[in-house]
Amino acid sequence: MMFPEGHDEYRRREYCNDIKCPVQMLLNAEKEGSEKYEKIRALCKTNCIHTTYEFHHWLIEKGFLIVRPKKQAENG
Repeated sequence: MMFPEGHDEYRRREYCNDIKCPVQMLLNAEKEGSEKYEKIRALCKTNCIHTTYEFHHWLIEKGFLIVRPKKQAENG
């Protein structure tokens, strides 16, 4: 995806690292892909300790824009 000049894409786990999520700190201490890493990562996937509300407001605070492509008209 192309971004307008001066803009960048959200980096994976940027929020988690910025707020120093304790689960993310545990993940950071492990080798990516290791068995222990994957067990900790599963917590994030299924039992995140933060809410979408918190994440959304963090995005706004940091100046992120949430965009999607325009829907194309159906040919009918």
